[in-house]
Amino acid sequence: MSESNNPEEFYAKLKKQLQDTSLWPSEYLYKFIVPTKEEKIEKVEGIFNNMGAVIRTKQSKKGTYTSISINVRMKNPDAVIGKYREVAEKVEGVIAL
Repeated sequence: MSESNNPEEFYAKLKKQLQDTSLWPSEYLYKFIVPTKEEKIEKVEGIFNNMGAVIRTKQSKKGTYTSISINVRMKNPDAVIGKYREVAEKVEGVIAL
């Protein structure tokens, strides 16, 4: 996710794409990259806790970063965007892909 421009533009575009390409509720795959610190990984995982999410983590070759893939059933595009906002707000240094 490129938030270097306007995050609101990004979310509006994402919402339209999600509305146009999926029937809701639907499975959605989130991908995040965080610095490899246990508390950051746990924060991201905690945001999706009790949602039936399948979460996979993988460290980079040097171990500096960890990628987190989260596959979860979401009810609509607004719910998808809400989780992106929550992660961006609560986890410093996260990159959403």
